[in-house]
Amino acid sequence: MPFLTANDRYIARLVLVPMFGTFALAASLLILDKMLRLFDFVASEGGPVSVVFKMLANLIPEYAGLAIPIGLMLGILLAFRKLATTSELDVMRAVGLSYTRLLRVPYIFAVALAGLNLLNVFYLQPLSHYYYEQQQYALRSGALGASIKVGEFTALKDKMALRIEESRDNGRMLSGIFARVANDKGQVLAISASQGQFLASKDSPDTIVLRLSDGQIVQDGPNIDSPRVLTFASHDLPIDLPRIEEFRERGGKKKEYILPELLELGWSKASPEALRNETRASFSYRLVEVVMMLLLPLLALALAIPPKRSTSALGVFVSIVMVVAYHKVNQYASDVAALGRLDPILALWVPFALFAALIVWMYWRVAYVPGGQAIGGLERGFARLGKVLRKLFGRKRLRDEPPQPDDPDFEARPLAA
Repeated sequence: MPFLTANDRYIARLVLVPMFGTFALAASLLILDKMLRLFDFVASEGGPVSVVFKMLANLIPEYAGLAIPIGLMLGILLAFRKLATTSELDVMRAVGLSYTRLLRVPYIFAVALAGLNLLNVFYLQPLSHYYYEQQQYALRSGALGASIKVGEFTALKDKMALRIEESRDNGRMLSGIFARVANDKGQVLAISASQGQFLASKDSPDTIVLRLSDGQIVQDGPNIDSPRVLTFASHDLPIDLPRIEEFRERGGKKKEYILPELLELGWSKASPEALRNETRASFSYRLVEVVMMLLLPLLALALAIPPKRSTSALGVFVSIVMVVAYHKVNQYASDVAALGRLDPILALWVPFALFAALIVWMYWRVAYVPGGQAIGGLERGFARLGKVLRKLFGRKRLRDEPPQPDDPDFEARPLAA
């Protein structure tokens, strides 16, 4: 007998499409939300647009840590919901296939994606987080280009200020230029020019040249009786670029440690207590997020099957709320454990045990209790809420429209003799 039957391959096809679609949709929504803020940040710092896409690429592993579990869960849930609403699941159960047997293919996906997420959270996320911080530092420090805003005074080092009225051709041509330069002797040069252009210096890479055209230089100082005025047709003004300090080494934050570093720092007696707390909390947080994925097939199946004669999609909503809420609880518990207020095992593994117990109970209700529902109480509550809303907004049934069996108002009556 083959390991994967035709039925297993059919379930695999049902799972794959919504799983990858949900993963792509969730990652895209998270990235688009961040993209708008990054464009504003880069524009305010005067950096090139290309750095936005480099920073977004470094955010993909961070968002994939949440998008992968959601994609896995919704892929399995929507596949089994389709089987349940089309009565195919009843046929599979009638021929002797248990729910545990039907979960063989979903667990293959779960183990494979859990391994991928393990590589992601312990290696890719730390490196991408460090490179993202490096890009931010380079942008703020000016390593990606000088930020000179049109219509505002820009301080270049301590003794030079520059103002530009207009910029054309993507900054290649400048007009309405005013510069104020002071030297160590207390002399001040006030330079104005109608046009200008930035050029690279051949002598030093740390210096750029501002070539000015059709302007004046006014020189004044404590040893000058009257200001001196010089008119020029062309004048080169050298500008020293600010010295860019090197970015710190990786490991300045707990998110930047990879797995071997977490194990070494978290369980080494030579490490400071604060560092041990941070690394242990980070290790438990990442590991519990991966192990949780092995419970998602059980949760997805428990929430995929609606009540009989119902097409309610409440389980889809509840599944997303449960996974996202558990993710936020883990983040809070990790922060508390990093401060040393709670042991990481208590802060992170106790909520995992409670969450796992809830999922196992929900699956047991569906798989082994005849007619059992994991969220039957919620289904009935939402049905009553819908009935109240219909009455509240004055929605009345037409007289000639008979009630349907799936309607909450339907009551079975014996047939007249």
